Amino acid sequence: MKNVSQTFNQQYLPVKALLIYQSVEQESENYERQPTEVYVESYDIGKQGNPINAHPLSVKEMIALSELLQATQELKNNFLQCKGVLPTKLIYVNTQNNGYAVWHTPPQEVSLFFTDSLGIPSGKAKIPAMLWKATKESVQVFAIKGKAKPTVKTPLYYAPFFNLSQDGRVCMGTVNINIDRQTCLEDFMAQWESYFFNSYFTHTLGNHRHCKTGIVELWKEQATGRDFPQDELIKNGRTLKDLIR
Repeated sequence: MKNVSQTFNQQYLPVKALLIYQSVEQESENYERQPTEVYVESYDIGKQGNPINAHPLSVKEMIALSELLQATQELKNNFLQCKGVLPTKLIYVNTQNNGYAVWHTPPQEVSLFFTDSLGIPSGKAKIPAMLWKATKESVQVFAIKGKAKPTVKTPLYYAPFFNLSQDGRVCMGTVNINIDRQTCLEDFMAQWESYFFNSYFTHTLGNHRHCKTGIVELWKEQATGRDFPQDELIKNGRTLKDLIR
């Protein structure tokens, strides 16, 4: 049996205190909430245990605090860490606390599932190259032309799928998103692709057009096994660079 009595006897002394000030939240004339401003004041702790040397939180202190928090197992973004070398389809990784990954998939044949009300047979279909941007909670998808890996200047197109809003955000419906903090980057990307392709396509969102012809007619034709017609794609006015700003 491990002796843990020393842990209970270990003494901890206060060395630093932070006081956070926040501006009063106000409403604008159009009743929209205005973002609040935050100011952080740092105090050293004197020998008598009283706060001394009040000063604005310095950059050095912020870095030390950030490193301390990131060392906490519960706050680690392990989905941004690779098992080995970077995957070839990876485009960009934002490693901040609420970070995200951007990756590319080439034109491929996948299994797609449609609700009976759409009148589209479920099964194998060929799709265009796609660009994915995902956090732990949500995913956006876009289409791109060609087979080459995109660059920052590559134009983006609306992904020609159901369940998408105009900004490419996917409505996952009743899909149970289960990406924990221990998920590595490779599994993170694979899980999002699985969530997307293994869920049922049910409806369109908004009034924007997903493709040049009707989206139902498009996927009825794709069910016949033809290559995806890239001239069906519609530009959304953005490039890859806009996704990684």
